[in-house]
Amino acid sequence: MRIVNFFSFTCIFFFILVFGSKAQDKVIHGTVTTFDSIRLAKVDVKVKSTGQIVLTDSLGSFTVQCDNEDVLIVSANGFYKQRVKLEPKIKFAAVNLNLKPGIKSREHAIGYGHVRDVDKLNALSNLNDDDIDFSKYADIYEILQGRFSGVRVVNGEVIVRGKNTFDHFNNAALIVVDGIQRDITALSNIPTDQVKSIDVLKDGSSAIYGVQGANGVVVIRTKSGSDENK
Repeated sequence: MRIVNFFSFTCIFFFILVFGSKAQDKVIHGTVTTFDSIRLAKVDVKVKSTGQIVLTDSLGSFTVQCDNEDVLIVSANGFYKQRVKLEPKIKFAAVNLNLKPGIKSREHAIGYGHVRDVDKLNALSNLNDDDIDFSKYADIYEILQGRFSGVRVVNGEVIVRGKNTFDHFNNAALIVVDGIQRDITALSNIPTDQVKSIDVLKDGSSAIYGVQGANGVVVIRTKSGSDENK
């Protein structure tokens, strides 16, 4: 009887050891950014299966242990929370948090220490439908020229950089609508009452778009576009 009990105990112990250890044998490394290039510090990264929470370091990096198929819940003051589903083959997670609209969100991002590169964040200009009523404007050109400092519309092109770019052959800003690069004519086809937000990126913040973003980038999000993180 003792031999049987000992054998049963050994089998149970072995089962727990093998299968229990496999439940948490995956290590995920990752980074958290905003506007694709600004790294975020002190961001909560929570593992759904265990409730474990780690904070990103000054470079926006983190490391967590999790199940083979798990979910990371990433959150920070001033940003929309994001859930990241981890597939079995994923070993690295690059998470990009969207900054909530409004001045307070920007102040929270800086005040809570999430953003270390303040100059980069200040190189971004933002307007959203909580700040103003876009429908009061005739078109997007009027919004850009009237509400964004340093932005001009010249011969139908949007100029967001500065005096130096006026001497170059190609000085138009890159236009991105709902995540898709568009030509300048797209601005004429978007009704102002359908605009959710407008971001103007310049200097280092536009570098994520490479050479095409050298003269600045106008990022427009419409009400009909995806808004999953709200």
